[in-house]
Amino acid sequence: MTMLTGQIPLVPPRGEDGPGERIRVTALGGGHGLSASLSALRRLTPDITAVVTVADDGGSSGRLRAEFDVLPPGDLRMALAALCDDSDWGRTWRDVMQHRFQGRGAVPSSLENHALGNLLIVTLWELLGDPVDGLKWAGALLGARGTVLPMSTTPLAIQGTVLSESASGELTRTVVRGQANLAHASHLGTIQAVELEPQDAPACREALEAIELADWVILGPGSWYTSVLPHVLLPETRRALEATTARRLLTMNLNTKTRETPGMSAADHLRVFKRYAPDLRIDAVVADPGAVDDVEAFRAAAAELGAVCFFDKVGTASGRAVHSPLRLANAYQDVFTSFMNRESGSEEP
Repeated sequence: MTMLTGQIPLVPPRGEDGPGERIRVTALGGGHGLSASLSALRRLTPDITAVVTVADDGGSSGRLRAEFDVLPPGDLRMALAALCDDSDWGRTWRDVMQHRFQGRGAVPSSLENHALGNLLIVTLWELLGDPVDGLKWAGALLGARGTVLPMSTTPLAIQGTVLSESASGELTRTVVRGQANLAHASHLGTIQAVELEPQDAPACREALEAIELADWVILGPGSWYTSVLPHVLLPETRRALEATTARRLLTMNLNTKTRETPGMSAADHLRVFKRYAPDLRIDAVVADPGAVDDVEAFRAAAAELGAVCFFDKVGTASGRAVHSPLRLANAYQDVFTSFMNRESGSEEP
């Protein structure tokens, strides 16, 4: 099988269907947030590259990572599933990838709570010996409308410093290690700082190329400290984001006061982002108006990043804090069109 490596094109040539006919997008993130942006983007363009965090250490991914010394496959699986189209083939393979085993017999199952897609991805990695090639073949099997890449081919760990206050007013700093632990650290206090280990891990070469060649790079939505910020914590990726000629768009969460970010406003999220990437210019920020409590403060924080704000209703009609793929696709299309008109001199965004 390794002889077949390379027959599936990783990055199609720019403008293969004619100049200006397709927008090339590179989306960075992890988990459900990246899945939401990919589900929206595949409705707009087939030229999508997903760059996925690889610091997860919980659940099925954590078990496979520890047992096989591989990248955590869970967020990569979710990105592949999100890029499946709405045909019978796409829906079937999406469900297959997301299926989790639940033992029903008298004997405890070693497959308990493993996602089949995680096992498939790890199988391809073992057969091919390369994480990027394995993901290419998984995407080809699914008919995915895009390419999925790891942020780094080195498994990463994330840790954070959590500030807590005792009943007497004494402040204590606690180091919380591991993505799964950090995502639930709010019971200890407020996250003050995060970092990756190893701090100088190499970025995936193909991911850096996708950032360089993109027309738009999209970060978020997602868990701010464990899915969005890791991309700017990796030095090579941050430098690539700073250097790319692509437009850069930041997608805000629908719920700003999560288990990772209790007490933080939407503007606070932008300020934290700027603290970790002070030289990274953002062109546009997409936010649901219902998730922004202080519009003027939010606009000011966006301006510090160099960004223009776009307010659109992007949540589902149910009112739950879940992005609607169709509404988010419309919001992205509005941003793309606005900047295209601006560059042609016909409109300001």
